[in-house]
Amino acid sequence: MPLALFALTIAAYAIGTTEFVVVGLLPTVANDLSVTLPMAGLIVSVYALGVTFGAPALTALTGRMHRKTLMLGLMALFVVGNSAAALSPTYEMLLVARVISAFAHGVFFSIGATIAADLVPENRRASAIAMMFMGLTVAIVTGVPLGTFIGQMLGWRATFWGVSLLGVIAFVGIAALLPSNLSRAEPARLIDQVRVLGSGRLLIVFGMTAFGYGGTFVTFTYLSAVLQDITGFSESSVSLILVFYGLAIAVGNLAGGRVADRNPVRALTILFALQAATLVIFTFTAVSPVLAVITLAALGFLQFANVPGLQLYVVQLAKLHRPGGVDVASALNIAAFNLGIAIGAWVGGIVVSSSLGLSATPWVAALLVAFAIGLTMISGALDRRSDNALQTA
Repeated sequence: MPLALFALTIAAYAIGTTEFVVVGLLPTVANDLSVTLPMAGLIVSVYALGVTFGAPALTALTGRMHRKTLMLGLMALFVVGNSAAALSPTYEMLLVARVISAFAHGVFFSIGATIAADLVPENRRASAIAMMFMGLTVAIVTGVPLGTFIGQMLGWRATFWGVSLLGVIAFVGIAALLPSNLSRAEPARLIDQVRVLGSGRLLIVFGMTAFGYGGTFVTFTYLSAVLQDITGFSESSVSLILVFYGLAIAVGNLAGGRVADRNPVRALTILFALQAATLVIFTFTAVSPVLAVITLAALGFLQFANVPGLQLYVVQLAKLHRPGGVDVASALNIAAFNLGIAIGAWVGGIVVSSSLGLSATPWVAALLVAFAIGLTMISGALDRRSDNALQTA
């Protein structure tokens, strides 16, 4: 694999770390900035919303820029955003800094896969894309726990300085290694994105993605607080549990791809049902350290196991219902993942600040995932109706 691909992987690692590391630092940030835990949870929501709405628009607007120039600009923006987060004197400034970082995130992954594919021969393109996205997986397994540990030992600002340093390393790597003659694909116009959103069948899948994937974030956003305040783990133990949780996520992501290959709708229905059931179980096991860790292993496995199936299914439906907008549909489904994170974190904040409290976040999360089950069953029924209509025609 070309060395330029390693620079993209480092960038993906930095971006993945900054997206999810806040989960382990919410109590620390809330205490330092004198805000409530639900208000701190909005730090997760605004980032996800920045990716959701900023990425499609900025990708379209920057489509005619040279790829290398754009990538360097994105990493510079990423460093600025995370440095601003580290320097933020107030809660409001931290929110603004997170949105700046989110804009870089969204556009990076919109074009990064294309660039990774162009760096290698055609028969190795899938492997190149997988390698770049491996940075995200490794970030969940190592970056988030390490960032949490640094934040607990040296303060949450040190974590953002560390992520900024990763961004600088990625910037230097891209400047030195990425070719200047990369091809430019025709940029997706905003009107193309609107046309895809006009498909009712695809909107159902976007809903499945937002609620099925995002539902777990009702409790995942506040996982650090749950483990400390309900389960009784020490602050230092949370970092180790997040490593364990991240490993479960990595395994689940790989297994989910294999399960969904043949029949994504059936696989997603089963995975969502298991996910909802596990969340309900966690409501009761969260009070026991041993049972909580066992339940979290299952929950981590299931949380990302649905991702390959959701992405595969939206591509399959786009080929049928919007054949000219497959890439746009895939990109909008990525936006739906982030919209789900924003919704989940926001709902979690409402639950935590209500009389229900932290202990209710798992079963409320299960309700959102149950809604995704309903959408999946409706989508499957529509698929069968279309198949029957084709057979009788």
